Amino acid sequence: MTRIKLTLAYIGTKYFGWQTQAVREGQKIQPTIQKHLEDALYAITGKRINVHGSGRTDAGVHAEGQVAHFDIMNEKREVDWQLALNALLPLDIRVIDYEVVEKNFHARFSAIKKQYVYRLWLCKRYTPPQLYPYVWSCGAVDLCLMNEAAQYLVGKHNFMSLVNQGSTALSVTRTIHAIYSSIYQENLYECRWFFEADGFLKQMVRNLIGLLVFVGKGKLEPKQVLDILEKKDRRYAGVTAPAKGLTLKSVFYM
Repeated sequence: MTRIKLTLAYIGTKYFGWQTQAVREGQKIQPTIQKHLEDALYAITGKRINVHGSGRTDAGVHAEGQVAHFDIMNEKREVDWQLALNALLPLDIRVIDYEVVEKNFHARFSAIKKQYVYRLWLCKRYTPPQLYPYVWSCGAVDLCLMNEAAQYLVGKHNFMSLVNQGSTALSVTRTIHAIYSSIYQENLYECRWFFEADGFLKQMVRNLIGLLVFVGKGKLEPKQVLDILEKKDRRYAGVTAPAKGLTLKSVFYM
């Protein structure tokens, strides 16, 4: 068997996240990124092949650099998987690169860092229709206060206060390497927030940006985020930001 690593980009608007959903008899199978990939591999090989992703992006979340792997028979080693899969996948899911990797590579367990970006639209009067599917129109915020609060979140912490129900993680401790913002130069109403960590919990980035917007709206002082972490209670940490503003940008490996 040969192991193939894929790098994928997709618009998550129409999909119920990365992972194929378990369904009961009579229920409709919901579209997911993993299911489309596995269906395309079946069309190419005639075999059901499991595709492993670097993580489970939520319903509605986008990706520019999702990573996945699968094992294929050696006789298929020379297939151009970018061309073959893109010919069968929907146009809003694309294989942007692929390579043969060692058998010990794992898209999820070999990852050492992930980077997400969250896009805020800072004007409440209107949101450009072209951007509406990709931004949270949160209105005016104080970016200085948000950046100050963000620095209290960097480092190794227990993030129980920023995990939504349904998480199956064995540990809620994560190390955030960096949180920083950038005003998009082509449109000064768009602010992009970057989050880099050794891993993220269920809806953690959406909860982080929700908390920071809470600070930016003057509902919390920046240093109060430390108190919220100490409480280990989701009820105190603000709203969960909409999925549509979030994109998995990169997954890093040794």
